[in-house]
Amino acid sequence: MEMDGLLAEVSRLHHPNPPATPEQIATFERNVGWPLDADLRAFYLHCDGADLFDPRTPTSRDPAFSFLPLSRIRRARVVMAQDDSDRSGPASWYSLCEVRDSNYILLDVSVQKDGRYPMRDGYREGFPDPEYCPQIAASFGEFLAGALRSEGRWFWLQP
Repeated sequence: MEMDGLLAEVSRLHHPNPPATPEQIATFERNVGWPLDADLRAFYLHCDGADLFDPRTPTSRDPAFSFLPLSRIRRARVVMAQDDSDRSGPASWYSLCEVRDSNYILLDVSVQKDGRYPMRDGYREGFPDPEYCPQIAASFGEFLAGALRSEGRWFWLQP
């Protein structure tokens, strides 16, 4: 499914935030020093973060996937290790999505393939070892498609 269809599904079945403005995106890119790829740009112009598979009762909120707004995207080593030095993980991994059990889905901006950044499993207990934080999707669009089909499960893990 193309990004337009994925974004329509996010809006129809889940809980998107209001869109980011082009100015917010430009400020974000200037602050982090890397540009959003086409998938991420489309997502953030559609919604500045979103919660998937969240029952949202008056007393509880527990989304299976919580895509962070631009203002909360940080280096994974800062979020997961509270340290912004190379001993705590690569500077090129960014937390993009919170998943249950205080784990994250990470964006790896060190490389692009076909103009897209890959996504990694931000398994807290194994962070930052690449063996425990492997690539799980070639792009944000691929990850979002998997998340939307997942019924709230961690679809990238072997059963």
